[in-house]
Amino acid sequence: MQPVPFIPWLWRDPSWAGEPKPDLADRPDSGLIGYDVEATDGGIGKIDEDNAKVPHDCLMVDTGPWIFGNKVVLPVGTVRHVDHEERKVHVDRTKEQIKNAPPYDANDHDGYRERTGEYYSESYRLMPPML
Repeated sequence: MQPVPFIPWLWRDPSWAGEPKPDLADRPDSGLIGYDVEATDGGIGKIDEDNAKVPHDCLMVDTGPWIFGNKVVLPVGTVRHVDHEERKVHVDRTKEQIKNAPPYDANDHDGYRERTGEYYSESYRLMPPML
């Protein structure tokens, strides 16, 4: 039996997000701005206010000082769960895996998206998510 392939652009547990809406202001992730983002080995930053500049199947994270204040984009498929009480988004990748992801390039949307999809798909092939 073949394992189910990882699809980086889909929420793995979409029940909390509701139905997708075409209006950017009604994106299911718009309420996550300012939430802390936790990798498997600690905090990596916060969901950035520029989140609306990336497609709805991504989260823009301001990493703060741990990788010199860069912004990274995570596919929503990396989200393990969202804790609204603690205002935290838990992802199932390590800080190092996120740091080594392709840099976000707003001028090369298609190329960036392809590189990111390949990077995270390979990441999940090598290290499946812990359930």
